[in-house]
Amino acid sequence: MNLAERAFSELFPDKKLTKQLIIKYSRAFNAYNANVKYSAFSMTFSLSYDWKKVNDEIKLGLIQLLLLKAYGERRRHTLNIDLYEKFIKSVGDYREVTESDPLLERSFSRVNDKYFYGMLDKPNLRWGGNSFSKLGTYEYGANMVTISSVFKPEDAQELLDYIMYHELLHKKHKFSTKNGRSYHHTTHFRKKEKEFDNPRIEDELKKFLTKKKVKAVFSQRKKPWLLRFF
Repeated sequence: MNLAERAFSELFPDKKLTKQLIIKYSRAFNAYNANVKYSAFSMTFSLSYDWKKVNDEIKLGLIQLLLLKAYGERRRHTLNIDLYEKFIKSVGDYREVTESDPLLERSFSRVNDKYFYGMLDKPNLRWGGNSFSKLGTYEYGANMVTISSVFKPEDAQELLDYIMYHELLHKKHKFSTKNGRSYHHTTHFRKKEKEFDNPRIEDELKKFLTKKKVKAVFSQRKKPWLLRFF
């Protein structure tokens, strides 16, 4: 019985296993990420390479959470899931910071000094793609803040700080779990988010993104015309 089969039998003692369960480790993931893909005959759990050195009891909790998502069940809970959640909330705090960027560092310093009394340790900081929907993320396992590159211009400094503030709130307050579901934007989180000192920042963010989208669409439409006539 492999680890995934054990996770299944302990999570679903009343179910019969009808699929082949496979565990693979990949260096393609960021630290402590994982996913599950399934077909009619198998389930493949792909885990980042960092998981190879983690205790099996914690990995059981991760696989059980992936099983719950795959089967659409939320109300089952195990001690192993508790162990996984405690692990993933804390592991990033001890991860070495190896990635940064001067512009993001300055934003982190401003936000940390102003809203967290300079008490937060600097996470890994990096730019993402030019996304208008995924503006920022915080990855607990990698202790990584990633922010959309649309906020690189100088006139977007306050908006950059707002996105940075949002992601640092995730770093500070982590998440809570109920009935197998993780809640990242709790009532307390939203209350803290509103403490950003510009009450109109959400409206300004929407206007900024709309303007950027229009400009991007115009640029894309303009290229064929340029190619045709020049």
